[in-house]
Amino acid sequence: MPVSRLDARFQRLRDAQRKALIPFITAGDPSLEATVPVMHALVEAGADVLELGVPFSDPMADGPTIQRSSERALARGAGLRYVLQAVAEFRSRDSDTPVVLMGYLNPVEIHGYARFATEAVAAGVDGILLVDLPPEEAHEANEAFDAAGLALVLLASPTTSDARADTLLGLARGYLYYVSFAGVTGASDLLDHDAAGARLQALRARASVPVVAGFGIKDAGSAAAMARQADGVVVGSALVSVLAQATTVEDAVQAAGAFLAPLRQALDA
Repeated sequence: MPVSRLDARFQRLRDAQRKALIPFITAGDPSLEATVPVMHALVEAGADVLELGVPFSDPMADGPTIQRSSERALARGAGLRYVLQAVAEFRSRDSDTPVVLMGYLNPVEIHGYARFATEAVAAGVDGILLVDLPPEEAHEANEAFDAAGLALVLLASPTTSDARADTLLGLARGYLYYVSFAGVTGASDLLDHDAAGARLQALRARASVPVVAGFGIKDAGSAAAMARQADGVVVGSALVSVLAQATTVEDAVQAAGAFLAPLRQALDA
């Protein structure tokens, strides 16, 4: 079986002793036309993996910034078909950078696990993170995704017990996403770097996949602090907020690069 883009990318990062920088954007925001150019701009600014949010009408794990971006994207018609088309268009220029979709179970379940996985991989998607899919109910999805070569990226949090963490680590593909605090995206005031760092260290000691940290990372300082004990960091709400101000594709591209470059520098310092 060929090595996946995700596994290859994290192996290269390990070999170079570098940390993964994983920006999240909502597909279709700030415009339908901006999604793919912004993806390329983020890669040029130092992104190692891209997380592309699938807009959903009830994004319960997300704070107001990402909720509003989802609402705007849905109003423009950014459904699952659009998201897969965007990834396919991105792949016409970039065959290396892993792309992970992040979203909720309902659109995927309606599509059908096997059909979704096949279409996603054909478009160039490497992984899927479904916020509301508990590991205890992930067997059917996991089978379909494994068969298609789509990594099911799972979430752990500060409230995850050791027994449940073992279940997650047994199922996780690509990487494990550690939610740095018990709250919604964007609530950076809840982030306790020391507590999160200790938990990350414990998870990484037992994990066979990389462990990355997200939620509450908003700038170069918080990215560098969290990356000390993680294999990488995810930045979402702060980037989505910056992109929301863009009125043209060119503005969005420039804003994406300007936001991400200092985080890349901080992780490499």
